[in-house]
Amino acid sequence: MDMNADVDPADSGDSADEEALRPYRAKLWAGAERRLWHTSVEGTVGQRLRELLDWAESEGHADDPVDMYGNGIVEEVERRVAEELGLPAAVFFPTGTMAQQVALRCWAGRTGNPVVGLHPLAHPEVHEGGAFGAVSGLRTVHLTDAPRLPTAEEVRDHPEPFGTLMLELPLRDAGFVLPSWDELTEVVEAARERDAVVHFDGARLWECTTLFGRGLPEIAGLADSVYVSFYKSLGGLSGAALAGPEDVMEEARVWRHRYGGLVAQQYPAALSALRGLAVELPLLPSYVRHARVVAEAVREEFAAAGVGWSRVHPEVPHTHQFQVWLPYDPEVLTAAAAAQTEATGTALFRRWFSPGAGGPPGVAVTELTVTRPGLEWTAEDVRAAVRDFLSRIEG
Repeated sequence: MDMNADVDPADSGDSADEEALRPYRAKLWAGAERRLWHTSVEGTVGQRLRELLDWAESEGHADDPVDMYGNGIVEEVERRVAEELGLPAAVFFPTGTMAQQVALRCWAGRTGNPVVGLHPLAHPEVHEGGAFGAVSGLRTVHLTDAPRLPTAEEVRDHPEPFGTLMLELPLRDAGFVLPSWDELTEVVEAARERDAVVHFDGARLWECTTLFGRGLPEIAGLADSVYVSFYKSLGGLSGAALAGPEDVMEEARVWRHRYGGLVAQQYPAALSALRGLAVELPLLPSYVRHARVVAEAVREEFAAAGVGWSRVHPEVPHTHQFQVWLPYDPEVLTAAAAAQTEATGTALFRRWFSPGAGGPPGVAVTELTVTRPGLEWTAEDVRAAVRDFLSRIEG
């Protein structure tokens, strides 16, 4: 689930009042005149379809035949993904959850070991209801509980054998954090020393190139298989791809069918994936660079305002998304965010959340994302919006 889509990732059972407010706030933020980012669920059906059709006509796709069971435009997406990642083959999936189930099931069969080493904050552990074990007969082990990916030493020293090491790049629930390039290569090497294969949960891999200073083929080339999403960073309607060796991808196609993922027609999602690869992917480095400007301005204004305790994490964002922490109840901050947008037409922050059972009491966290509309914000624009937001906090 995505906090940027006004959904609580913990989904801990909102009150009736909260449920009533959610559609109002979502509409309010979607209609904001100034914002840092668009979410993948904003807009009406007519708006999204017209936008997609306009792009298809401009790029010569409007007269393409529709797909049937993964041919045509779906195959074109697969070719493009394999090309972008520099990997031999790719397979289109309706969801990332299914793509990763299939990838890890394929590797378990080939290694003879159904154990997957991953972080306890990884998406399958937090947001997929124990699907690895319930659906695919896999078992997970945690190599570290620190809010970062495991180190090479932690991979080498883990006492239990595992067949696959799964690395989420970036680790979203820890703050969209990445290791350094040297740390990543050392972790992969440590997994190889244990005869484990390496799978990248690359739902947001597209925006990792800036921090690593490497192109997508070099990054993806470290792993045995890579999953990428089309809606999290590229603005697609839905869909994902799994990429890797041709023989593994052929097996993945078999399992995709068995899991119910061979959908009769997927041309809207596939077309939106092509649009994302063509339009959004080249802009992601600029989003990452500007996220650093936004983060610094937020941090500076908190300090200038004398906020008792605050945190921008990471201080220098690793991608175009980062966390912001403040010492207030989440309901108070969410109300202030909505009030700011209603009064000024500016959407800076959106929903705020408690840190969960393991977090300190009395604080709240939200996520900030920078995409195309955010590029228009100067550092002073951000500071002014922060000042206005802080003035609206009650209590």
